[in-house]
Amino acid sequence: MSLLHSDSSCGARAGDSGCCAAMASACSAAAKEDSSSMGSACGNPASSFAEETQGYDVEFDPPLESKYECPICLMALREAVQTPCGHRFCKGCIVKSIRDAGHKCPVDNEILLENQLFPDNFAKREILSLMVKCPNKGCSMKMELRHLEDHQLQCDFSTVECPQCQGAFPKNHLKEHMTQECPRRQVCCPNCATSMAYEDKELHDQTCPLANVYCEYCNTVLIREQMPNHYDNDCPTAPVPCFYSAFGCPEKMQRNELARHMQEFTQVHMRMMAQSFQNISVTAANPVPFINGLPFEPALFSHVSHAAYDCNPEVENFKETIQQLEGRLVRQDHQIRELIAKMETQNTHMAELKRTIRNLEGKITEMEAQQCNGIYIWKIENFSGLQKAQEEERPVVMHSPGFYTGRPGYKLCLRLHIQLPNAQRCANFISLFVHTMQGEYDSHLPWPFQGTIRLSILDQSEGPERQNHEEVMEAKPELLAFQRPTVHRNPKGFGYVTFMHLQSLKQRTFIKDDTLLVRCEVLTRLDLNSVRREGFQARSTDGAM
Repeated sequence: MSLLHSDSSCGARAGDSGCCAAMASACSAAAKEDSSSMGSACGNPASSFAEETQGYDVEFDPPLESKYECPICLMALREAVQTPCGHRFCKGCIVKSIRDAGHKCPVDNEILLENQLFPDNFAKREILSLMVKCPNKGCSMKMELRHLEDHQLQCDFSTVECPQCQGAFPKNHLKEHMTQECPRRQVCCPNCATSMAYEDKELHDQTCPLANVYCEYCNTVLIREQMPNHYDNDCPTAPVPCFYSAFGCPEKMQRNELARHMQEFTQVHMRMMAQSFQNISVTAANPVPFINGLPFEPALFSHVSHAAYDCNPEVENFKETIQQLEGRLVRQDHQIRELIAKMETQNTHMAELKRTIRNLEGKITEMEAQQCNGIYIWKIENFSGLQKAQEEERPVVMHSPGFYTGRPGYKLCLRLHIQLPNAQRCANFISLFVHTMQGEYDSHLPWPFQGTIRLSILDQSEGPERQNHEEVMEAKPELLAFQRPTVHRNPKGFGYVTFMHLQSLKQRTFIKDDTLLVRCEVLTRLDLNSVRREGFQARSTDGAM
């Protein structure tokens, strides 16, 4: 800083000028030495910093002092130099100013030559030691200015170019972009295994020969390369022309209607062929012209000699075509009859299979019901839908599948009824009843049914302290609900009209995954004492419903 003391050092005398030049040369040499030492210390700063002509456009923390700002670019001094008049500039800024605006100091207009500039290494070291923030968005790192470039080379938030689409993206996002977002990322067609850019896949999908496509007529799914052959030969609803279109039949129809058309219009087609032969014969034998519009008569052929037919190759071709078409018609008629017979046979087999399936399903259901041994859990799904129907005052009544009390045992089922909001004395209650059903062992069991029934709505909490809502009731043999059923399900039930209020469902986890679990445990007359041993006392029910 001793070089900044006096303005007299830059006078017009040659001796002083020589002295200043010598001092500038010495400082320049010192600057080179300092710069080289700094380069080795901070890992050879990139040429991008050295090539800049303006100051450092970065955010300093704390903010940059004004003494380190370049008066020209108003940024931190880069390669700071000092003038004989004591002002600091970026080297690139002042050199450009001298060359463009003339040999004068931009601050005080003093005469200034390029060879009078000398490096301010002290200011340079001070600036490079200042703390700056990483300019990359999202990065919160701080470091000395001299280490900024090294940090940017490694910063995960630095902007890099995607090698596929040449877009700019943060380094930490580049991998995800290249594999999931880049429009030029490579993808593979799942149908033909062709590799292509993602942005080209939509166009490829429209032409891929192995892609599955729907037939526009019958909605059959085929690969694209099979579709032309399907249209031409197989599609039952594709529009096709009549076989006799060459003879003038204008009809077009679905392929599955062609056989019927051929059968219904056989005489018309034969007439069209005869008309065509007549025209050809007239042309070949030169007879009296045929009058258009008249119905075809076989007698008209008497004007034509047999030699005319024999010598005309077109007539021979038509004869062969007729024979082929007639043979085809006969074969198609036989095929249609065979297909109709097969279809009737298959329909009969299908009906028998459906009956067998229903019988097997019934047997499986009956076997599953017999495995309950008196304990049955009824899983009622979509309970929110049932509540919504109840709120809209639509009746909600459900019956469970049947279950047995044992093997052999009584067959029972449950009935759940959600009372409407306007019901008297039982509004918004869940009603729960038990019904007897016709079972496999009814003839071997004593009637009426006698025993104890425990009904529960299960608490589905995860913890050990579950509190199910339970009621226990005794069967009353004198009621019709416990007599041997004479129909599939006894219309009379026995249970509780006010089993549980809907609001009580919210007190614990009675509903989980929109599902309500109802448990029924039945102990027949021989097991009644087990309930009493467990300490359950039956409360009075609401009677038969």
